Amino acid sequence: MRDGAGKVTIVGAGPGDPGLITLRGFTVLEQAEVVLYDYLVNPILLRQAGLLGREPGDVELVCLGRHGEGRILQQAEIQQKMIEAAHAGKNVVRLKGGDPSVFGRTAEEIAALEEAGIRYEVVPGVTAALAASSVAGIPLTHREWASSVAFVTGRECRDKNGTPLDLASLARFPGTLVFYMGVTTATEWSAELISHGKSADTPVAIVRRCGLPRQEIMNSTLGELPTMLGNEKVRPPAIMIVGEVVRVQADADCLTARQLFGQTVLVTRPERQSMALVMSLGELGAAALLQPAIAIDPPDDWSAVDSAIKTLPTYDWLVFSSANGVHFFLDRILQSGGDLRLLGGCRLAAIGPATAEALGNYHLRADLLPEEYRAEALAAELSTEARGQRVLLLRASRGREVLGEMLTAAGAHVEQVVVYQSSDIATPEPEVAAALAAGRIDWVTVTSSAIARSLIKLFGDDLQQSQLAAISPLTAEVLTEAGYPPTVVATEYTTEGLLAAILGANDT
Repeated sequence: MRDGAGKVTIVGAGPGDPGLITLRGFTVLEQAEVVLYDYLVNPILLRQAGLLGREPGDVELVCLGRHGEGRILQQAEIQQKMIEAAHAGKNVVRLKGGDPSVFGRTAEEIAALEEAGIRYEVVPGVTAALAASSVAGIPLTHREWASSVAFVTGRECRDKNGTPLDLASLARFPGTLVFYMGVTTATEWSAELISHGKSADTPVAIVRRCGLPRQEIMNSTLGELPTMLGNEKVRPPAIMIVGEVVRVQADADCLTARQLFGQTVLVTRPERQSMALVMSLGELGAAALLQPAIAIDPPDDWSAVDSAIKTLPTYDWLVFSSANGVHFFLDRILQSGGDLRLLGGCRLAAIGPATAEALGNYHLRADLLPEEYRAEALAAELSTEARGQRVLLLRASRGREVLGEMLTAAGAHVEQVVVYQSSDIATPEPEVAAALAAGRIDWVTVTSSAIARSLIKLFGDDLQQSQLAAISPLTAEVLTEAGYPPTVVATEYTTEGLLAAILGANDT
């Protein structure tokens, strides 16, 4: 291996569900500087690994092409990109759907890496056949019906040098057949299996979009399969399980039983705050699309924050109106060489449970948390405590002034410091805008007034194509006044309350 070269790790991402990647695979992905990924890899996985939240230039993400959308990179180009990045000293991840060793052309990539003298590692993943059998409730092996299983490609390489696929032998195979990439060739291979003696009544299960919220499971027989798949009624990607094991299929699969199965929900929170809601939606069976409506960044000038940090012993209360304020302010203390002992003489107030939880991440406990999670309630409960005392309100660059105004009116000496910048996103992601305009998004989550205003500027009347879920009456008021009344409003002003409101609407 050449000195100074980087490393390539070939990682199996698993099928569809981003939670099916292995721990080793996820760890490697988090450390990547270049990621070459297949279009079947769930983009949520890239966000979970923190790759889409890094500063520009920290990581290079290369999608290798999507069928029907632009040019698909050829295998030789993929290998060349891996080698060039590794020679530049980069930590490269080649991210593949499913498992790298199953119909993934990994042998060609390894041969190219070895020839170029590049260090490499292969991290296995859950292959689509195993995932499809699990989500469909079909065992690939069975003590009575199948003591063996074969993974079969439905589409062979045209210039293959080895022995062609022996469908005559597969027709006599004493077990389960699982066909990959077999949708467009099903007419040919099903007819061949039948002509060589396999019963036309052999059951077949088709699992489409395996592991994704819009997963479909269909049942047929070997003889009826061409009719079911004909005229592009079923499009790839799909796995087909052929054999008697299909007869013992469970009555219902685990995904369709989830309350939001088949629905698409747009998450509009800032990039670094979105994953908890995305994961909760996934647990409920929904497909999450991400379109941050606002961006959260450090202040352009830290001098006011640094001055407040130096005078912390003079304040009686620190008031946090968001989790962002907690992170930016406390991180600034630590980055400046201080520690949390500077807060020793201050009492802490948090506007809601998410803000209190953020304090908890620094081993701090809020002294005051209002029963109702809004600025008016926080100011009302703090007013009697803070009368005549010095209060430092740590806030965003924009927002409502009610908290500072009410505390000042109650006799507190209030100073406000901007600890982070909030700005609108100017341009939506094209695929999100297209999905919303076409009515393919069931719910849009709106978790603040600032997000509401930004969404209206981003999408305008296309918001009418979806149901809006507002986190609070205040957010709902902003939407309603602009002509976009929400379908539901959370009664508890948290993301958990927002989900509860959506679920409640689904139950009616």
